[in-house]
Amino acid sequence: MIKRFCRIGLVILGVALLAQSALAAEVKIGVRAEPSIDPHFLYLATNVAYSKHMFGRLVSRDQNSRKIPDLAVSWKALDDVTWEFKLRKGVKFHDGSEFTAEDVVFSINRIPKVPNNPASYHSNTRSIVSMEIVDPYTVILKTDKPNPVLPVQVHNAAIISKKAAEGASTADFNSGKAAIGTGPFKFVEFVPGDHLTLERFDDYWGEKPVWDRVTFKIISNDAARVAALLGGDVDMIDFVPPTEVAHLVKNKNINVFKRPSDRVIFFVCDNIRDQSPFVTGKDGKPLDKNPLKDVRVRRALTLAINRDVICSRVMEGLAAPASQSIPEGWFSYNPEIKVPKYDPEGAKKLLAEAGYPNGFGLTVHGPNDRYVNDGKICQAVAQMLARIGLDVKVETMPKTVYFPKMAPPNNNFSFFMLGWGNSTTGEATHGFMAIFHSYSKGKGAGSYNGGYSNPEFDRIAEEAVKIVDDQKREKALQAAMAFLMNDQGMIPLHTQFTIAATKKGLVYTPSADESTLAYNLKPVK
Repeated sequence: MIKRFCRIGLVILGVALLAQSALAAEVKIGVRAEPSIDPHFLYLATNVAYSKHMFGRLVSRDQNSRKIPDLAVSWKALDDVTWEFKLRKGVKFHDGSEFTAEDVVFSINRIPKVPNNPASYHSNTRSIVSMEIVDPYTVILKTDKPNPVLPVQVHNAAIISKKAAEGASTADFNSGKAAIGTGPFKFVEFVPGDHLTLERFDDYWGEKPVWDRVTFKIISNDAARVAALLGGDVDMIDFVPPTEVAHLVKNKNINVFKRPSDRVIFFVCDNIRDQSPFVTGKDGKPLDKNPLKDVRVRRALTLAINRDVICSRVMEGLAAPASQSIPEGWFSYNPEIKVPKYDPEGAKKLLAEAGYPNGFGLTVHGPNDRYVNDGKICQAVAQMLARIGLDVKVETMPKTVYFPKMAPPNNNFSFFMLGWGNSTTGEATHGFMAIFHSYSKGKGAGSYNGGYSNPEFDRIAEEAVKIVDDQKREKALQAAMAFLMNDQGMIPLHTQFTIAATKKGLVYTPSADESTLAYNLKPVK
């Protein structure tokens, strides 16, 4: 009888251990953003993060945004405009085919050709004018001018399979047909608006993830995402709303992980058009002259914003006031540029000097599901602008609607929110050329420029970004930043934090670039 009970006990214990193992092998992550499975469609940091699970790139980044080898084991500049990349041997795609230099050339060539792309990845590869396959594991990239940050930029050029993706559409990626990469996970299922499921790729060349299966549950509503974690429906959530952090920290069943991110939140004014679509007189009628073209007006809007209040109240202390487009301490940050002081009386004076003593009408536009508290920030900024005499409206919308409206050639807004992650190059280079440089399809510049243009800034930035010597380039970038801020090409708000939360028993390593990465989530040892 005793032996029988022992055998039963061992069976029960074995079943329990198997069940525990099965639970440990699968993880569910509640995420704010819906993915694009096509890694070359809709250039957003969240889409880059999703793609890194399935698709490799020549050069990757660690959690501190430092360059690390991926599909390229090494790279070097042969001269100012020539880069040699040595590729990793023995890498397999998810369908078992071999990765070679042909896949690199095919992938880079495809990026600017993706049709109906609301935000192209081409800004990362636009400087590449020719590619040469030396052998299956060596590729030479030539640029139109010196581009010292090319190895960092190609991080965003995901490498896809030529065999699987030649002639494929974005829809073919969303269905999984063309979603064949070299990443640590492979595609299982994507249900738009609901979930993306991946499974571990056992032939991955690098460190194998601990999870057999990962499901990203798309939960755009902040409160619902927190509730899903507390209710046990998911094991982790990203973009924890600052208002919930203190509550979650006190919960013994929850772990919270946070760090400053690479992302600066700011507003941009339309200083290009003589008549801007969402600028009106106090009577609501269109103005013949766009006041945002006057730098005094742009400076007035800057002085009207109380960044300390936004950081302390709207962001619950989980943000730091910003003075420019790159966070403090990063390469090319200009320490001479200070955070603008809150000065509503000074703002009113500038408006009067510009000929608008009674203000004018303005609509604040922003996304409501892209940045931390983006909708609340738009409302707070609108209230501050109203205090200096502007008649302000607020319109926010989902990012999938917002960015196509904002980006060129549409440029539908007059005063609008953007956030920019600086890990793409680790310096101001990419933001300068993608957001603040005048839109130029031929140059591949200004792909995110919704309304700012100054030919002199274009000239200064173009010269700065091609300097190969780091010390000289940093000084030139700092000078370009000083010009941009003096011209009020952007109205900086704050650097946001990246915050994730998990159930007890899990540990997560946040990344500076705010990527939500399943392979950075592990059981506590």
